[in-house]
Amino acid sequence: MSTITQEHINAITLTCFEGISLANLLRLYQHLGSATAVLQPDALSQSDEIEASQREKWQYVLDNRQEAVRRAEKQAAFCEKYGIQVLAFNDKDYPLLLRQCVDAPLVLYYQGNASLNASHMISIVGTRRITEYGKDLCRHFCADLRQLLPDAVIVSGLAYGVDICSHRAALQNGFSTIGVVAHGNDMIYPNLHRATAREMVRQGGILTEYTIRTQPRAENFVRRNRIVAGMSAATIVVESAKKGGALITARLAQDYDRAIFAFPGRIDDEYSEGTNKLIAENRAQLITSAQDFVEQMSWKPVKKAVQRELFPQLTDEEQRIVDMMKQSSQTSVNQMTQTLQCPVQKLSSLLFQLEMKGIVRAIGGGFYKLL
Repeated sequence: MSTITQEHINAITLTCFEGISLANLLRLYQHLGSATAVLQPDALSQSDEIEASQREKWQYVLDNRQEAVRRAEKQAAFCEKYGIQVLAFNDKDYPLLLRQCVDAPLVLYYQGNASLNASHMISIVGTRRITEYGKDLCRHFCADLRQLLPDAVIVSGLAYGVDICSHRAALQNGFSTIGVVAHGNDMIYPNLHRATAREMVRQGGILTEYTIRTQPRAENFVRRNRIVAGMSAATIVVESAKKGGALITARLAQDYDRAIFAFPGRIDDEYSEGTNKLIAENRAQLITSAQDFVEQMSWKPVKKAVQRELFPQLTDEEQRIVDMMKQSSQTSVNQMTQTLQCPVQKLSSLLFQLEMKGIVRAIGGGFYKLL
């Protein structure tokens, strides 16, 4: 973890100025080369990067920076105490892909052990109202990706739905996973995800641009999305209604000239309406598997993915059930009983064993589906 320097504190100070546009702030920082230079009394006279309409406001905040300095010092002390890394825009560990974005944050706060510049950074986003279909996609994608790119880092937003399912599927398959949050490092929202967040700090990390005591306001989530899109080479949309944060993230990824992918869904499914539209409008490439994704990214896999037809350690009776279920998206117990000529009691026992092996799942109404 890097040491927090005076330059870091000065960079944090700049972000604590009220009413100053991020675009102006970043332009001035890049032009003068450091936050320390921006805070010099003659900074504005050395640059024409600040619009005329903003110069008076800029001079005022530079002359009355005491409150911003106080907040910055408090933030730095908090980061020191809890082992949170402060990453200013020019730091070598700052995400290189994000640095290419015109609206990149000047400062990031990072608690974790995964590289923010890994070779295969992948953002997975989608609806907060994830369906069983979406959950299966997250699990299967991460499980199959493990066979192809074990060094991949999965990025998402730690929110309900697709975000948390992606993080948990990543953890279960040994991936590092990074959660980009819309508040300060002194809290986790939603609180229900605290245990997962703690695990992510040990196997990935938590990243934010917000200082402590910043609450998760609605506008923060929209701003957060640009980091999710900007720090990754590719964004995958799992499920989305016709409107939602995932589509905003996809649009941002498109603006940043990043690869965008989407899983298709049924035409009458509300939470596939957005993904289907992305595909139909050629704003996202259609994928149905990790193999599709890796091939379309032209990334070199470690080895070929394990084919889903090969289920290890199945008995002959279990294999007959699996073979039958491959013919349909969902199969009822009655159908299996009649087709396989298997008593209900024995069939129930076999289905239970297949559930324990992670091969099938009960979906209600006496129906089962293959995972």
